Amino acid sequence: MKINKKIIKELSDYLEEFNLTELEYTEKDTKIKVSKNNISVNSQNIPSPKTDVNNLNINLSEKTKTGVEVKSPIIGTAYHAPEPGAKKFVEIGKKIKKGDTVMIVEAMKTMNHVPSTADGVVKEICVEDGQPVEFGQNLLILD
Repeated sequence: MKINKKIIKELSDYLEEFNLTELEYTEKDTKIKVSKNNISVNSQNIPSPKTDVNNLNINLSEKTKTGVEVKSPIIGTAYHAPEPGAKKFVEIGKKIKKGDTVMIVEAMKTMNHVPSTADGVVKEICVEDGQPVEFGQNLLILD
């Protein structure tokens, strides 16, 4: 296999030019991935360790949720109601039982009803109506 150094050099230059850490290029059966993991001590953009730790603590507290999580069983588009303009399956504060439909996830033109995995009160709806979702992504949090 012949390696085209020109493409690698060009991709490396793009990393620097656009301040990226990783870049991937695919053409037919060729795939090139260029990344960098170097940190310059003299760089002005690197925050102090104290700032870094404080930001980490803030992010962790925001992401930590208590309660039962209802996750998406498939990749698709999440909908809060069976059709546009119809009553939503769940709203914040609504009490639901295990097995109740909480959302619909459309995948490959098939509407898949997502059942609740537990009894509880809806504490948070984690996705917008019509938003793409991934497998295992939180849809709801129950109290």
